[in-house]
Amino acid sequence: MAIENYDKWESLGRRVFDIYIQGNRVEKDFNIKEAGGGSFQGFQKDFPAQVSENYLEIHLFWAGKGTCCIPTADTYGPSISAISVTRDISKKIKIGLVVGIFVLVGVVSCLSVMIFCFVRGRKRLQRKKAEELLGIDSRPYTFSYAELKAATRDFNPANKLGEGGFGPVFKGTLNDGRVVAVKQLSVASHQGKSQFVAEIATISAVQQRNLVKLYGCCIEGDKRLLVYEYLENKSLDQALFAGKSSLYLDWPTRFDICLGVARGLAYLHEESRLRIVHRDVKASNILLDSDLNPKISDFGLAKLYDDKKTHISTRVAGTIGYLAPEYAMRGHLTEKADVFGFGVVALEIVSGRPNSDTSLEEEKMYLLEWAWHLHQNNNEVELVDANLSEFNEEGVKRLIGVALLCTQSSPQMRPSMSRAVAMLLGDIEVSAVTSQPGYLMSDWKFNDTTSFMSTDTQTTKTDNSHYSSSTSTSVTADQEYLPTNDTKPILQEIIRE
Repeated sequence: MAIENYDKWESLGRRVFDIYIQGNRVEKDFNIKEAGGGSFQGFQKDFPAQVSENYLEIHLFWAGKGTCCIPTADTYGPSISAISVTRDISKKIKIGLVVGIFVLVGVVSCLSVMIFCFVRGRKRLQRKKAEELLGIDSRPYTFSYAELKAATRDFNPANKLGEGGFGPVFKGTLNDGRVVAVKQLSVASHQGKSQFVAEIATISAVQQRNLVKLYGCCIEGDKRLLVYEYLENKSLDQALFAGKSSLYLDWPTRFDICLGVARGLAYLHEESRLRIVHRDVKASNILLDSDLNPKISDFGLAKLYDDKKTHISTRVAGTIGYLAPEYAMRGHLTEKADVFGFGVVALEIVSGRPNSDTSLEEEKMYLLEWAWHLHQNNNEVELVDANLSEFNEEGVKRLIGVALLCTQSSPQMRPSMSRAVAMLLGDIEVSAVTSQPGYLMSDWKFNDTTSFMSTDTQTTKTDNSHYSSSTSTSVTADQEYLPTNDTKPILQEIIRE
């Protein structure tokens, strides 16, 4: 009984519950006395709960053990004194962090999209401007101005290769290691913009081993630049006419240069998708690579033409001394104008002298006149450059014969460039030259051989520097390119236009 009474007495102080929060049992047989370490020992027990709709449900159910009702004795045992609800700050921080990350990602994404759209729109605008400027479908690679500025070391004067009417030309090295020639449009250039357009439109549409390669351009703000392959041996006129600093070109090399130029022109006239007249074939516009292979450059004056038409009527543009008579006199342009220019260059290559030299005796002053005189007397080998100790006499006569055919006064009597190539190679016989070529008469003297263009713009002189552009210069009476005195008024009228 005592034991029974003891057991009964001991059970009066036991509080055993099952605890439910939000309908879920979170504690089974929870004995408050044992959890607190004895009677009159206060402690706090935390339970996490997810609160939704501002509602928190807590239940303490008797577990079927210990005291289930309020005892009548004086000892009631420990009990729960209070229930409090506290917000979990750590969760708030986590939620805030997650929300912050999402917001940050959203902002960064929006900024990225905006920047992408801005850059893309700017590039599209620049491309649109370029297309409007060029008026062509082809899209050459576009360099940034900063890239070309870095390549040329801020257009350092030490890297300057030359300067023409178009503007200065600088040597540069791109990030990928390519060495290039950067042609910069001068702000003061009046015809440079049209030549810039013509050059890109032309050279972007053609590719051949004897044409200089255009890597791309820069059209950024008011900046206009062209980027070409760099050719180590500069221009043919420097190789031939620079005196002691000239390159030594033996006869086989000279012949190969002539043949390469002829093939390049044949491609422009007959083989490319677009039929192109260069309009300024001259020694300074022929560049030489490291192996002395020739490459025709400077397409700023080039014209597209329809071979179904007899000719194009256009204002005169080109270089005095290389202009075909029908073009200089009447503005009639066909591919035969380039053929004439090639003939003059071929004679310069054979002789190692420019097409006119007033320091020489009168009969040798004008190259075409002298060559014709030697041909009439069957003494063509006298034309050969004195610096050539060895040469092929038959090859020299063949080349001079082709050159005289190419410089005939009548364009119909000049061969096509493909036929000129065949004659140079010996595949067909060189036609007999029966009439003298069109050339400067001895009473029409001039002071230089610079380029000119008959336009409404102002005119500017230029030198024949490496990579220099052909530009205009005023033409005076003693500079007119005429075969006879009777044609003088015609050219004067063209120039006045």
